[in-house]
Amino acid sequence: MAGDEHAALDDHAVATWQLVREKLRAEFGATAYRYWLEPVALIAVEAGVARLGAPTRAMRDWVTQHYLDRIQKFWHAEDSDVHFVEINIVSGMQANGSASGTSKSASASSSATAPRAKAGRKSESAENASVADAPRQSNGSGRTAIASMSDDGISAALDPRYTFDNFVLGKPNEFAYAAARRLAEAESVPFNPLFLYGGVGLGKTHLMHAIAWHIRRTQPHRTVIYLSAEKFMYRFIRALRDKNTVDFKDQFRSVDVLMVDDVQFISGKDSTQEEFFHTFNALVDQGRQIIVSADKSPSDLEDIEERLRSRLGSGLVADIHATTYELRLGILEAKAERQGVELPQRVMEFLAHKITANVRELEGALNRVIAHAQLVGREIGLEMVQDILHDVLRASERRVSIEEIQKRVAEHFNIKVSDMHSARRARAVARPRQVAMYLSKQLTTHSLPEIGRKFGGRDHTTVMHAVRKIEELHGTDPSLCEDIDLLRRMLES
Repeated sequence: MAGDEHAALDDHAVATWQLVREKLRAEFGATAYRYWLEPVALIAVEAGVARLGAPTRAMRDWVTQHYLDRIQKFWHAEDSDVHFVEINIVSGMQANGSASGTSKSASASSSATAPRAKAGRKSESAENASVADAPRQSNGSGRTAIASMSDDGISAALDPRYTFDNFVLGKPNEFAYAAARRLAEAESVPFNPLFLYGGVGLGKTHLMHAIAWHIRRTQPHRTVIYLSAEKFMYRFIRALRDKNTVDFKDQFRSVDVLMVDDVQFISGKDSTQEEFFHTFNALVDQGRQIIVSADKSPSDLEDIEERLRSRLGSGLVADIHATTYELRLGILEAKAERQGVELPQRVMEFLAHKITANVRELEGALNRVIAHAQLVGREIGLEMVQDILHDVLRASERRVSIEEIQKRVAEHFNIKVSDMHSARRARAVARPRQVAMYLSKQLTTHSLPEIGRKFGGRDHTTVMHAVRKIEELHGTDPSLCEDIDLLRRMLES
């Protein structure tokens, strides 16, 4: 079998894998590359799937958990025909990553999408059940893999870590979680669409993947398509170029559940918005489910047609707020447990206090600490964490709060901080308030509604107007431009 697999490789596939490896080395460094990525070998590329082999289960699990998403992104950037990468355990592999043995059969090996098995842990057991019960598909060569794509290859890969069981629940995300769970468990359409919005790395994609996994496991007869708005646009443009829009419409308007992530990326793309609007209407008319995510609420999306904004906001809109300290601490505890690593409590409390931007950055910091401890053999402690994460911690310390912005702007324009929250509309107060709103939008990760709440409970449209007004004046009023540049330097120093 090994010989057949190697025969399936062509020069293009080998060259692409080499380019991907070079990108991985550049991003993760020589040490991590040598220990974890260099031993991984290319087995075959077929039917839009690149198959890699790892010599041990431990290596397969680590690469899957920490590097698979980047491998898939790099590979797709080099070869757009490859939509998914899977990693199997291959016996007899040599240390340099060449496959001298045979790939284990589908029943014996675990693909890259299989989660790490660890006995006696409830969350892992639940995850295993979710993934193991997911529908499986064959590519015709006897290989069976978890159905990370629909049969027609439209859907993007689903991350097996992103299940409801692995979602850490807290006050900032409890409503969005409840809505997602209700929709996933319903046999009919409870609300259409479900619109999830929030800042980067707060859990929108996790919930969308969790919905897809749950539906595929409990209702395998339903067709689920998950993809980014950017990929939807790319497929539409390709259909126009190939004069094949009929097939495009048939593909997207015949699914049971359509999930579109990061819909803000079609802002300003009039033709794509037109097609998405008609796809939206066709699915709703047929009683099919639509789930959409974005970084802003429907009414805040810029350069989106009014009729589409209205449609997006016509169902259930669920906001995922910024994380609290308690939620960040719970996430760290859950992630450490899932990886089988014991972290000192004071280390987790330190990270939860210091890294507040989003969950993705928090997880990345945790992964760096664990990887360093395992590769170098250094005990995890507060001093070690501060040393390893010095760049991340320094960036977090530079991040300003809305309260700090209000205080600095009030001092600069010689007004009271309380004026930032008051209803006073005199120009001497209103203009500094608009400047503070503008800087809050520029220098923080808060959404427009969140900023509005910090300025006396104002509506998000007020913040939007303030931002646009200051942007206009920035180019025409030299004095105000100097004030803003000075305030920005003071806040970022």
